[in-house]
Amino acid sequence: MFDKEIEFSAHEDYFVLKEDYPIPVKLNIPEWYKKLEHTLLNKTVKGCMPFLDTLTSGYLLKIPQDFYVRHNVGNKNEKGEEFKDSFQTFGLNEVSQLLNAKNVNLNSGVDVHSLKQVEGSPFIEKNKDLPFYKILNPWKIKTPKGYSCLFVPPLNNADNRFSIIPGIVDTDTFPNEINFPIVINGDKYPVLETTIKKGTPYVQIIPFKRDSWKMIVKLRKQKEIQNSRLFYGLKLLNIYKDKYWSKKSWK
Repeated sequence: MFDKEIEFSAHEDYFVLKEDYPIPVKLNIPEWYKKLEHTLLNKTVKGCMPFLDTLTSGYLLKIPQDFYVRHNVGNKNEKGEEFKDSFQTFGLNEVSQLLNAKNVNLNSGVDVHSLKQVEGSPFIEKNKDLPFYKILNPWKIKTPKGYSCLFVPPLNNADNRFSIIPGIVDTDTFPNEINFPIVINGDKYPVLETTIKKGTPYVQIIPFKRDSWKMIVKLRKQKEIQNSRLFYGLKLLNIYKDKYWSKKSWK
């Protein structure tokens, strides 16, 4: 029984296209993981339920339109960059303006964050001292009262060219679409010219209930440690899955 719902809604002009709807993230498990085997003689991450939970918890947003990227191109003194959406790339500025007028939230020309907004952060070096571009998201996200959403790059399955800057939004009260600044992976791509294709997974959404917490730090007794380790060692495989893990459901 599902007593909690997360709602994704979009402007009718985008919704009727039936393109790149949000999906449960479990539908995007990478092929390399599916091919793994986990046996007594060949233990792999396939047997690690905490890892599986990262691949299956929450929901997934996909890039809503193509983006052409030229990042850190040029010499040291004149670093150039371009970040064009599909409408700009093909000269469809009239379409772009129409979308903005209708509040479809797909394109706004150039939408950037300046370096001053994250001055001193490691994002700046990774992004090669260039402004941070923002992906506009056509989907408004609504959760039940008291629930927020954690937004992260797809856990253990992110695109290696870029990632969003993670954030938490109180999606039970926030009335608008949430847009996502991205960081180019300059550690791997000092210079990058690429097209980020429409449909590329880029945001994992994990709803959670807001609670107040108090931290306690305490001594753990030696006998407790010995007993837990003894019990944990009684099986060769899947002790965490069989004894401690709780199955989650995301639809």
